[in-house]
Amino acid sequence: MEIKAIGCEPLQLKRVHLENSHTLKVYQENDGYKWLKKAMEMSPDAIIGEVKASVLRGRGGAGFPTGMKWSFVPKDSPKQKYIVCNADESEPGTFKDRYLMERDPHALIEGMLIAAFALNSQTCYIYTRGEYKYLIDIMDEAVEEARAANLVGKNILGSDFSCEVYTHTGAGAYICGEETALLSSLEGYRGHPRMKPPFPAVEGLYASPTVVNNVETLTAVPQIIEMGGISWRDLGTEKSGGTKLWSVSGHVKKPGVYELPMGYADMERFILEDCGGMLRDDKKLKGVIPGGSSVYIMRANDVIGKKVLMDYEGLVAAGSLVGSGGFIVIDETVDIVDSTKNLTEFYKHESCGWCTPCREGTDWLVKIFNRIAEGNGRPEDAQLILDLCDNIEGKSFCALGDAAAWAIQGAIKRFPEDFKPYLNGQKTTSTEPEARKF
Repeated sequence: MEIKAIGCEPLQLKRVHLENSHTLKVYQENDGYKWLKKAMEMSPDAIIGEVKASVLRGRGGAGFPTGMKWSFVPKDSPKQKYIVCNADESEPGTFKDRYLMERDPHALIEGMLIAAFALNSQTCYIYTRGEYKYLIDIMDEAVEEARAANLVGKNILGSDFSCEVYTHTGAGAYICGEETALLSSLEGYRGHPRMKPPFPAVEGLYASPTVVNNVETLTAVPQIIEMGGISWRDLGTEKSGGTKLWSVSGHVKKPGVYELPMGYADMERFILEDCGGMLRDDKKLKGVIPGGSSVYIMRANDVIGKKVLMDYEGLVAAGSLVGSGGFIVIDETVDIVDSTKNLTEFYKHESCGWCTPCREGTDWLVKIFNRIAEGNGRPEDAQLILDLCDNIEGKSFCALGDAAAWAIQGAIKRFPEDFKPYLNGQKTTSTEPEARKF
């Protein structure tokens, strides 16, 4: 498993190779908590200004500007304010946050404390899926180390600033990656998304102002305070600042976590050189899902011979999205109908059932895919599936419905040759294990 920076000096990954990198001792030997001290000498507005200038965009999938989100928190609210880290990491193909928590947990704590100081919050929560229980143990140990060093708790570093950090496990529900469903779960309720507005920045956890940020987003904050917002932004592009982690899996020789500058100029080179090329030399690239399972799949001819920029604007121009950075490489052995059926079953299973378009739509999509896979496909099924997706996309209560629709729409529109024999009833789902493997 590769863990390395390409095209830039490592920032997010600069400590992960150190022995005992998860400990406070190693973290402080490598400038850890130095930037919290610097931030506490700044005004809250100045901290938010640096984060705005950095053009740090949310790394959990939405890509919303972090500084702008922070600025939405009302300064004059008499209510307690909360910082919540979304460490649920439930998007298929995504695992970079796991490495950050496992190998550099104090970077996350420092980022959360800086956010808490900037927003006058005394309470931080780290919400993680139940399957990551071992990471909660690592985070709990890191929090206790920080508390013993007067970096968490009362009167941090002898100041008037006090802040507690708590961990909380969910039950492994994909829907709890959505920020309002996460907040419902954190409060002890079923993980259902909430109506917006009001947005969490105004009325979030316990109906109080709340900022929800992803692990990778928060671990970037100390770097921004260290370098200054403009300098950090200039590592990337004008609209996509800094560096980005990509969780690379699938049919490449060197899967792993890669740190690239935003705007890395060549996806083809990234796959065929930086990631070691195709896993099997006799197999060609068939497609790429660049941002986790919920974004549009790209064909090989959308990548090979094209200078696809790996940032928010570049991937939109190429017909997909950065998403969560779950970079799945697919070779020609994969049956796109079978792999899409697999994803459709996932989204049906993970639908919370709250709204009709998603609850009923994903169920019907699975039924149609099952019929097609059994050899009973019809030529009109492609349009029927697309019509169902249209009835889900933009009409469901949260983005889970959009995710389910985009995965299917991309597959049907971009790989019609894979669907054609199924829709003519000439083919059934392959029983070969290679058909589903990414």
